[in-house]
Amino acid sequence: MTSSATPTAAEVNRRLVEQYTEIARLSGALAHEIKNPLSTIRLNMELLAEDLGRADSPQVRRSMRKVEVVQRECQRLQNLLDDFLNFAKVRNLNRQPTDLNEHVKRMLEFFRPKADEAKIEVVDYLAGDLPTVLLDRESFRAAMLNLLLNAEQAMPDGGQLVVRTYVTADGVALDLIDTGCGMDEQSGTKVFDAFYSTKPGGSGLGLPTARKIVEAHGGSISLQSEPGRGTQFTVKLPVPARLST
Repeated sequence: MTSSATPTAAEVNRRLVEQYTEIARLSGALAHEIKNPLSTIRLNMELLAEDLGRADSPQVRRSMRKVEVVQRECQRLQNLLDDFLNFAKVRNLNRQPTDLNEHVKRMLEFFRPKADEAKIEVVDYLAGDLPTVLLDRESFRAAMLNLLLNAEQAMPDGGQLVVRTYVTADGVALDLIDTGCGMDEQSGTKVFDAFYSTKPGGSGLGLPTARKIVEAHGGSISLQSEPGRGTQFTVKLPVPARLST
């Protein structure tokens, strides 16, 4: 009797990828199935609110308040489903040679009106000698937007956000440093866990999604934080040898 061969590391990795892909597909399908009845509930709540709006009595006002609660919860579920679908999506990256500084500048221009409204000063220090990196620009834009919004939410009373790029020993790095509320060590170890959030109403999927995107690029993301003093997120990206010269 012969024993079965021990699977190689490549085979184990392939099976894990297949399992993850199937779980992601089923999770996405389930989320889509939930969105359909949710849309029906939202539509009927809107129609009911219109009907109630035509009358004015204490009883109708009480009913209207209940309808508004249901509408808010429906919107919260809608946002959660959208975030989850983005998190669970299997990403086929279309990576192209990209000037990271230019990509960062465009994102900061997009974010600046929101920063101004939140009284956040955005300061950038972008190194002039960065080598070209390979980016899927759309997905990396989504990752960076999640990091920018996280910084904004950490500074409800305004503050400063420093964005800088620089060369590392094996690639390039992007820092986002805020002067916000910061977090303790326990929270810092959980922020990349799906559904973990310290913000009321937060889905807890923004930072995990950002990490998935960065890691899909062959990079890494880490943080340093201190309560009351702010947080620094560092994204490191590799530079392919054929692009580094």
